[in-house]
Amino acid sequence: MKSVTVYQYDAFSKEPGMGNPAGVVLEGNILTDEEMQTIAYKVGFNETAFPIKSVVADFRIRYFTPGHEMDLCGHATIATVYALKSRGLLEDKKEITIETAAGILPIKMNVFENNGMYITMKQAEPKFKEFTGSKQSLAHSIGLTESDIDADLPILYGSTGAWTLLLPIKQLHVFEKMKPQTKQFPEILKEMPQSSVHPFTMETYDPTTDMHARHFSSPYSKTMEDPVTGTASGVMGAYYAKYIHNKFTDPLHLIVEQGHEIGKNGRVFVNISKNTASSLNVQITGNAVFVKEFNVLL
Repeated sequence: MKSVTVYQYDAFSKEPGMGNPAGVVLEGNILTDEEMQTIAYKVGFNETAFPIKSVVADFRIRYFTPGHEMDLCGHATIATVYALKSRGLLEDKKEITIETAAGILPIKMNVFENNGMYITMKQAEPKFKEFTGSKQSLAHSIGLTESDIDADLPILYGSTGAWTLLLPIKQLHVFEKMKPQTKQFPEILKEMPQSSVHPFTMETYDPTTDMHARHFSSPYSKTMEDPVTGTASGVMGAYYAKYIHNKFTDPLHLIVEQGHEIGKNGRVFVNISKNTASSLNVQITGNAVFVKEFNVLL
């Protein structure tokens, strides 16, 4: 048996125990695919990240849920870059590129003396696909009724690197009673059975934020809920720009709050700008904090 060190960082918060935990493993170059998957399963976080060498970027990141590999993960990217930078492994660089299965993405690091480090991550071009399934079944699968869904907005699959179903909800108070039955998702999400479900609302707990959300994992991930999501917040910002506030000219700066209902309150800063009339540029910004290190036996 061999021992592998895992570093836990909580992303989208500066307070340990809040935000979204991610495992970061710095020994990725000497691990097999099977070993990475085993480590992620034993760690049990929504994602564990493995930075490895790249010939086309500063480094590559591979992301694993306990059940399978992901193309991209926002909070694990923030955690990984924070880990490498804070440990001196990126030297004095302030801009880097990372290779992911969703493409080569630029990263910026802004270090502030008192407020720590904020990391900005460009995401892939947003894509949307129509949901044509039963709204009633969808609502029931997360413990709601169809009347809780905001009928004025479309229910869409969205991706800036990872697909999720964007589900607009009328009122904030119903988020407390959401109880996801994730095993039901594949039969309801017929167009994309492996998609997660991301209910959101324009009502917020904090008056300084713009959107509130929860994120329920695909059952194939072998996790239940993602506390504070980077890629889902990014595509949610793109949804806001395209379907809620689609006449903007200047960049949109949105703050997404998430995690309140499970005691993991965090913030994701989302910036949306136009590349062309039909093309959007999506960036998310967040911070992270080191929590602990532990070993996993293989």
